[in-house]
Amino acid sequence: MSTTLFNLQREHIAHLQHAYSDILTDHGLDSLAIYSGHASDHFADDHTPPFQAYGHFMHWVGLADVQHSWLIIQPGERPQLYLYAPADFWHLPTHLPEEPWVAAFDIHLCSEKISPPLSGKAAVIGDIERLASNIQQALEHHPERIVHALDELRLFKTPYEIACIREANRLAIAGHQASQAAFIGAAGELDIQLAYLAASRQRESNVPYQNIIGLNEHAGVLHYQHYDLNAPKQRYSLLVDAGRRFRGYCADITRTYAGPDAPVAFGELVTSMHGLKDELVRGIAPGVNFLALHEQMHHHLGEILVANDLFKGTAEQAVAEGVTRAFCPHGLGHSLGLQVHDVAGLRHPDGTPAPAPEQHPALRLTRTLRPGMVVTIEPGLYFIAMLLDPLRNTSLPINWRLVDQLSSCGGIRIEDNVVVTESGFVNLTP
Repeated sequence: MSTTLFNLQREHIAHLQHAYSDILTDHGLDSLAIYSGHASDHFADDHTPPFQAYGHFMHWVGLADVQHSWLIIQPGERPQLYLYAPADFWHLPTHLPEEPWVAAFDIHLCSEKISPPLSGKAAVIGDIERLASNIQQALEHHPERIVHALDELRLFKTPYEIACIREANRLAIAGHQASQAAFIGAAGELDIQLAYLAASRQRESNVPYQNIIGLNEHAGVLHYQHYDLNAPKQRYSLLVDAGRRFRGYCADITRTYAGPDAPVAFGELVTSMHGLKDELVRGIAPGVNFLALHEQMHHHLGEILVANDLFKGTAEQAVAEGVTRAFCPHGLGHSLGLQVHDVAGLRHPDGTPAPAPEQHPALRLTRTLRPGMVVTIEPGLYFIAMLLDPLRNTSLPINWRLVDQLSSCGGIRIEDNVVVTESGFVNLTP
């Protein structure tokens, strides 16, 4: 661990201690218990899916795979970590890393699962529904007002958190470069996925979300969930939406490439979408409303459709008539942190709902940008039959001949991870 990261993490823990003390005092609480969570078996099986600890637990403890553990926070007191660490020969015993948070905590290694020791007026947050009934009875179910306040705290990243997301990006970028090289080498989706995992130095169970590796028409399935074993005969396109964790913090990067068999127009569209992504990133600054930035994406997307002969009307008409929404049904981006779609993006600062507008229901962030936020910027342009076909029976001036030529390419998405700073932005995905 570098000295810089060591010091940043120490400052991060001190920041959390101060912020939690204020929040608990404001809500009249003497203590708060945060449960790490635990994995559940698949139905009728004894095997569990990959586990990820509760985000508010990870906010303090930089371990994503800790289970059956408790963190007790009390204003003015050292954090108490009750870490489940049974003697076990089936699995590697829990090992504490040499990190600043370890020295900042009183750590209790527990050989059995426990109910957290609480004092005074206390509350608990986390997934306690599946705990033993005697533990549930001893705990107050987590109050929403506390969770909303802590979600709001997580929306604004400390320098330590930004450094972790930056490192996650660095590692993910190596994976994306390997994916591009595998595509050039005529690899199939599974081989591209394996190249990504090897270069980004992670196993598949540790990725922050299932990597999307889509060749040709699969690039038009927004959350494409399979990996074909064999390479296609024609290589029109590759879309890679893949990330990496570092100390729990996520990178979420997407790149699209035109293949050797793609129409020339598709390569030109990929270049245009890179330009659109860069322009939208340059628009990030404190005080900018993310919904307005999303609407700006649609305006510029309309200009791209017109400039590339996909729409023979005006950009304004393409937006007003819903054409751009048919070509790009998702939101511009989302908050990023310990969760890929991080918390508080659809709430006002006081915790009340700030839902996506009716015409943009997939938008995951409706906040006004402020320093410390980390967001994704990911404009897209897709050829999705179920969205475009309803427009075929209208008089809208869509160039259907070109749409049909490009449909085998699936679509395009370009995504970067960006920090909002006091004066503008820093792009973590160079």
